[in-house]
Amino acid sequence: MEVTDIKIRLVSPTDQLRAFATVVFDSVLVVHNIKIVSTGDKLIIAMPSRQVHNGEYKDIVHPITSDFRSQLSDKVLRAYMDELAREGR
Repeated sequence: MEVTDIKIRLVSPTDQLRAFATVVFDSVLVVHNIKIVSTGDKLIIAMPSRQVHNGEYKDIVHPITSDFRSQLSDKVLRAYMDELAREGR
């Protein structure tokens, strides 16, 4: 699967959340609400999740392989940095 578009929605930084990403794959599948999170010393992506009956959060969608996760993370974080630069932040 190829990433064909990424949209970044910056938010006012609160705690760790920095932005949300919408990623389009092969121009036919979209995943909304990928979070861009600061862990203090680096940025990571957090896949969309929902709270289950015991209070835990479970991913709704997630990469199967670590290689694809790494590729997706690199592309989303690069788009985030580009959006920050475009906004002058």
